[in-house]
Amino acid sequence: MPHRGTGTPRLGRETRFTIEATDDPPFDRRIVLSLPPRGGWIVLSYRMAARPRPLRPMLRLCRADAPDQEVVLPGVALGAAHWLGYLPRGLREIRLAAEPGFVLERVGLRSHADVLAECLAKRPLRAAAALYARLRGDERRFRDILRGACAVTGLDRYGAWRGPRLRDHDPRDEMHGPGLAVRLIIPAGAEDGPLLAATLAALRAQTHRDWTALVCGEGVLPPVSAHADERIAYRPWNPDTPLHELLADADALALLRPGDRPETDALAILAGALTSEPACDLAYADEEVGDVPRLNPDWSPDLVLARGEIGGPALLSRDLIYRLGEIPAGSPTHLASRLALAVSGEARRVVHVPRILSRSVPPPVEATAERARRLDAQCRAVGLRACARVVGEVLDLHRPRPEPAPLVSIIIPSRDRLDLIERVTRGVLRETEYPAIELIVVDNGSTDPAVLAFYERLRREPRVRIEGYPHPFNFSAMVNAGAAVAAGEVLVFLNNDIAVLRPEWLDALVAQAVRPEIGAVGAKLLYEDGRLQHAGVVVGLGGRAGHILRRRPADSPGHLGRMHVAHEVSAVTAACLAVTREKYETVGGFDAKTFPIDFNDVDFCLRLNAAGWKTIWTPHAVLSHLESVSRGPAVGEARQRFEREADAFVTRWRDVVRHDPFYHPALSLTTFGEDLE
Repeated sequence: MPHRGTGTPRLGRETRFTIEATDDPPFDRRIVLSLPPRGGWIVLSYRMAARPRPLRPMLRLCRADAPDQEVVLPGVALGAAHWLGYLPRGLREIRLAAEPGFVLERVGLRSHADVLAECLAKRPLRAAAALYARLRGDERRFRDILRGACAVTGLDRYGAWRGPRLRDHDPRDEMHGPGLAVRLIIPAGAEDGPLLAATLAALRAQTHRDWTALVCGEGVLPPVSAHADERIAYRPWNPDTPLHELLADADALALLRPGDRPETDALAILAGALTSEPACDLAYADEEVGDVPRLNPDWSPDLVLARGEIGGPALLSRDLIYRLGEIPAGSPTHLASRLALAVSGEARRVVHVPRILSRSVPPPVEATAERARRLDAQCRAVGLRACARVVGEVLDLHRPRPEPAPLVSIIIPSRDRLDLIERVTRGVLRETEYPAIELIVVDNGSTDPAVLAFYERLRREPRVRIEGYPHPFNFSAMVNAGAAVAAGEVLVFLNNDIAVLRPEWLDALVAQAVRPEIGAVGAKLLYEDGRLQHAGVVVGLGGRAGHILRRRPADSPGHLGRMHVAHEVSAVTAACLAVTREKYETVGGFDAKTFPIDFNDVDFCLRLNAAGWKTIWTPHAVLSHLESVSRGPAVGEARQRFEREADAFVTRWRDVVRHDPFYHPALSLTTFGEDLE
């Protein structure tokens, strides 16, 4: 269940501290407390500058008699953040990695008793689980259970969470874009007078002064209460006016709705972001709509296309507006979605400032059937081969498989377990609609006579081949061995503990995998009880990488409705992963030396991302996954091997651990996702 939380942090007993420089990049500072802690808990309160792609702060807890621990802290959505952390026994030093603009405002200390008491009050069963973990010597589990109970707040409690973190922007910290002329377009109707007045008042309070606003609509007059401002003009709406004419001689264009109230530094910060990189097309931020936060990922054109809006205050560059061509403004009601549809396919260099910079009132609810008809027509207008329907607040784009269907090689590593291999092969060969399949079973030394007999029957099927791998178990090496003998244009890696639930699952994967800009594609995987097992991987979740929304109901919409649509993620699990052979070979397949068992799929996706291909998760490929039932839990030497691979993963991908581009930095890495911290 989602965590509820109160949102109000207990800051503990304040203690004096100093910050000293070190020669240990990226941990180039240390936090020195006036009273060295003897185990217990610490609360850090800090602010950060509003920047694109901010790396979360990170601590290295150096211990005298045990390996150091690295902990990723939350980012900032409103101006400040609070982090509750466990200080392990034997701590000798706290080192800090943080970007310029990070200011530690306060340090508080809390006792074990205090934190346990809070956990008992909020989630008593979790307190018992935490104590059990500590008795077993599992400090990571002990820490995460208590932090999840005491420091994490559900998005539905945003109103209570917001207050203690709200700060005015410090102008010394923020970016500014001096000399950037901004043109603001505000479609409005005669009934929008009070909302329009609030928007214009927010504009007049902006620290960035180089702006003009054009209020367009039928019967719109300047609000009686508005002070005269020569930067604000009014004229009737003309749907045939091209966008570049609305831009006039400005450098950037923004679209506002009546009732939008940008923060006083919103234009300054966005203008600074737009000019922070050469040839930047678009800069956007986050917003509150009513009492609901909309915390955007970094640039995610598939999600923008599905939402039908950029989703937050945004500046579009002059160059982008002119590249869009002679796009007419059209209906003022649909301008935002028309613009988002065009921008999703045209914007090249985009920056996201993960900070709430605007507040607005909820827009009127449009009839679902009408919205589906309009969005479907817009998709056809830009040549997108997809059928569209509205699900909640998003447009569900179902892409058809290519014709003719390319050959798909499905590669399944396996050993013994007749029940598993029989079920998954039946699902692939008998319960899948896709017409061009090759099945490769990579067997890791099965000895069960029933399995060997089953293999003999499988070999009579012309679409099947059995490849032996007579070596110690190495998942990466096994899938690489299967890929080496595969003939398909598309490779699909499938665990042996997968069950096919819907016959169209492979069509959905292939439709995404063959897109030129897409690398890996992952599926929606469910536990046997129907709850979510895999809806994409967040890098940094749990300190390394983890499945978002794990064990939530299968129909959970997710923040921004993402779980209803195919969208970009940083990684997907190789329990079901599709990729074209060309892209697989370009990055060298799976890293069998560094990641033989764990983190190999996440590493593979991140290497594809680094090569310029996006990773996509789709809800249209639905399967059941027992999740490593054939391997069992990692204990003893297996656990030590897991920790070695985890450390190697964090070392290789530390910057992504600190900033997964598709997971907002204010969201918690302690729970299974989409909670506030």
